[in-house]
Amino acid sequence: MRVRTPIRMTMAKIKNQFRPMHVWRIPLIAALLAICGSAPAWAHLGPPYPIMQDRKVGPFTVSVWSNPDVGIGSFFVVIDPPKGGSVPSDMKVQIAVQPMSGRLPEQRYDAWRERLHDRVEFKTDVPFDKEEKWRVRVLLMSSQVSGETDSTVQVTPPGLGRWDLLLFSLPFLGVGVLWLKAIATKRENRRRAQRRKAQKNVAC
Repeated sequence: MRVRTPIRMTMAKIKNQFRPMHVWRIPLIAALLAICGSAPAWAHLGPPYPIMQDRKVGPFTVSVWSNPDVGIGSFFVVIDPPKGGSVPSDMKVQIAVQPMSGRLPEQRYDAWRERLHDRVEFKTDVPFDKEEKWRVRVLLMSSQVSGETDSTVQVTPPGLGRWDLLLFSLPFLGVGVLWLKAIATKRENRRRAQRRKAQKNVAC
């Protein structure tokens, strides 16, 4: 019986052995870049929530979503026409805001119409300088009908700092963990295959 001892390793085998050491870093680096690059956006653009729902303004049904954070708050105004009707093409929407304390005069901001196929939606950005309660008025103006509805919102700090970062980083960390697990499994399978091959060569 002749014993064969593998004494040479090809460059391909060497690369395969060291490749996982570098590959596993890729998802972690990508996650860190995504988190760092997106953190400012999260801090100023928290998820919007409804501040008015199914309000009647003339024949239209109006719903308003917003994320009123200190700095810049966005407002999304969705207008549903009556059954069989439509929203006039000359419809204009304004958002008027004022602190409930009255320390500032009311300011109005024009909204622009989003190019959507399934609904009529207007959007605008409003600056808020202080964390407090604000009155919000939504004004609709067209040649056919005009009207308004109002509500109050609590302007909040721009994000929750480290908790926001932790929350939004969880999906990226999850991807990194799954990637590491896949790489570890692949390495273990390769080692088992190499051991089986070595044992077979010894047996021969």
